[in-house]
Amino acid sequence: MNKERIVFMGTPEFAVASLKALVDAGENVVAVITAPDKPAGRGMKLQPSAVKQFAVEHGLRVLQPTNLRSEAFLSELRSLEATLQIVVAFRMLPEVVWNMPPKGTFNLHASLLPQYRGAAPINWAVINGETETGVTTFFLQHQIDTGNIIFQERTSIKPDETAGDVHDRLMTIGAELVVKTVNAIQAGTNPNTPQLNVPHDELKEAPKLFKETCRIDWNRSALDIHNLIRGLSPFPTAYTELIGAEPTMLKIFRSRLCTDETELQTTGTLRTDKRQLFVCCADGWLELLEVQLAGKKRMSASDLLLGFSIEGLRAE
Repeated sequence: MNKERIVFMGTPEFAVASLKALVDAGENVVAVITAPDKPAGRGMKLQPSAVKQFAVEHGLRVLQPTNLRSEAFLSELRSLEATLQIVVAFRMLPEVVWNMPPKGTFNLHASLLPQYRGAAPINWAVINGETETGVTTFFLQHQIDTGNIIFQERTSIKPDETAGDVHDRLMTIGAELVVKTVNAIQAGTNPNTPQLNVPHDELKEAPKLFKETCRIDWNRSALDIHNLIRGLSPFPTAYTELIGAEPTMLKIFRSRLCTDETELQTTGTLRTDKRQLFVCCADGWLELLEVQLAGKKRMSASDLLLGFSIEGLRAE
């Protein structure tokens, strides 16, 4: 069986696992396309993406176009004579790119499509309290995340798992699914199933996360807030303002639902019990487990309380 000539497109660590799986499986990756180097760190030196670092270490050809529609890039892409393109955590492609190879372009998406189309599927699945998610490979079409499904793989979401926990598991499951998808396409046995016609009011979207998405509203239920904290950890992270003489931001990475029946107070009220920190929500108390004060390191709430007093403060 002739190996497909594969062009792989991706940028962050999530995509590295899939690229590594292709290389380890002996697939013919003729080039890797990733984002241009970006300034980072104190010295703002140019830093390559995680995908570029892996590609360079393994002697793969790397392209870093700033404009996916430029004739110079398109000419170089055509010269690769790819028969198949694979996209994992990259950017939206113009049709002239995704429609170029004869066997098409498929994408790995971190949800069970058609649910959670969009930029942040893992985060929103956890925020919404889902107990199951997964990964999907599908062929690209005009509308984002709507193409025909090739394969899906499911996994459960445990009650206290964070988006980071789910991300790491889906990264591994997704890498295996990418190789499975390539093998099926090469053998001509791949499914090509239109996405289910789900009524619009039943579709759950996964839009980009903004700062206001991350601000906690303590007037919501403890479960809703706990899920928001899980769904935004470790990044971009849920936060609240501690209001006192000098307001300060507090990021919250992990929390725990309380089972005690301590009398409710005004939402946002803080209380401590020995070395534990609690906040009052609309219907109960939520224990904060891992936090980070502005300008400080991430730490347990018990360590925070060793050198920080909550007297006179409330969360808002």
